[in-house]
Amino acid sequence: MTGYGKGEYEGSGLKFTVEVKSVNHRYNDVSVRIPRMFNSLEEKVKKLAAEYITRGKVDIYVNYISYEPNVTIELDKNLTKSYIDCFEFIKEEFKIKDEINLSLIAGFPDIIRIEKIEKEEDTIWNILGTALESALESFALMRLREGERLHKDIMKKISSIEEMVKETDMLSLGMAEANRDKFYQRVKDLAKDINLDENRLMTEIIIIADKSSIDEELVRLKSHLKEFKNTINGSISLGKKLDFIIQEMNREVNTIGSKASEFNITNYVINMKTEIEKIREQVQNIE
Repeated sequence: MTGYGKGEYEGSGLKFTVEVKSVNHRYNDVSVRIPRMFNSLEEKVKKLAAEYITRGKVDIYVNYISYEPNVTIELDKNLTKSYIDCFEFIKEEFKIKDEINLSLIAGFPDIIRIEKIEKEEDTIWNILGTALESALESFALMRLREGERLHKDIMKKISSIEEMVKETDMLSLGMAEANRDKFYQRVKDLAKDINLDENRLMTEIIIIADKSSIDEELVRLKSHLKEFKNTINGSISLGKKLDFIIQEMNREVNTIGSKASEFNITNYVINMKTEIEKIREQVQNIE
């Protein structure tokens, strides 16, 4: 399911901005883009995201601003004095007239030391985690609103399928008997010059006609529709279960289509398959 959320939080001289975006995906795929210096926190980011997201392709973007210097610069005074004393001695000893200047002294190693300021990981996570949680809450709220719209649309399609199943059920009444009579007459026409065992003929025709009945498929399809509604109205993660039910519904409709030769039933089968396919695509988005 698509969604977007943004959160910000600052403290201890740092400000984190987190964006969470998702697109439709049947599995749970979380990708984190975080500055390299915070790579050690990537697993914590994914773990917190998993509390809010169980399905979808999700991208989490982490950005930061530092309001405090990241490094300190220190002068080693004793070492500097040693260098200067050494140069003064060289000048005096060897009668060198050149002056000792700043650029000369600064060029020697360890005179000036640059050290990176490291913040405690827990301190950083408290700031980043708060920004991330704010983004995830905003993200979840948006997905909830989309989910409500999705639920309404899916239920409308389910109602349409139920109506078509009802009409198909009405049309199927007497279909087996009609097929039996049609097969019987067809055999009689083809074998008009052959003496047939009437009892054996009727037995075989009844078996063939019974195989063309769609009663069992309609019963199972109604059961799947009922289970689908019960599941989608539940409060637990249900996307994968709905996906399975949709597959079973499609299987029953395909069988009905292969058995039924009645024109109106064939039209209903085509329309039901169209609606089921639309629902299948939408179910991919449901957690």
